Amino acid sequence: MQPIRQGDVILLPMQSGQASRDLGDKLRHLTLAEGEVTGHRHRISNGQAELYEKDGVLYLQVLSEQATLTHEEHKSVQIPQGAWMVQIQREYEPEGWRYVVD
Repeated sequence: MQPIRQGDVILLPMQSGQASRDLGDKLRHLTLAEGEVTGHRHRISNGQAELYEKDGVLYLQVLSEQATLTHEEHKSVQIPQGAWMVQIQREYEPEGWRYVVD
């Protein structure tokens, strides 16, 4: 599986060995990231999924065949079944690395 990107959020596929390890605490929501300016959210809107947090890192477990990642300013993306590490993309500027703002 290839990484999946929507705006400043990137989902990195985890190998089955990684996915079977403890993913941390199960969260009660499916919001992967919230917009810093608009308040819009990258969230799972369709399909069965669980979101976990461990040591400040989010992990998405898609249980159904696929789940839909939505955001008000981006095209919806289908996420295949499996385990994914959630990261916010960064970009380099001469002053140093910064997080991409959505």
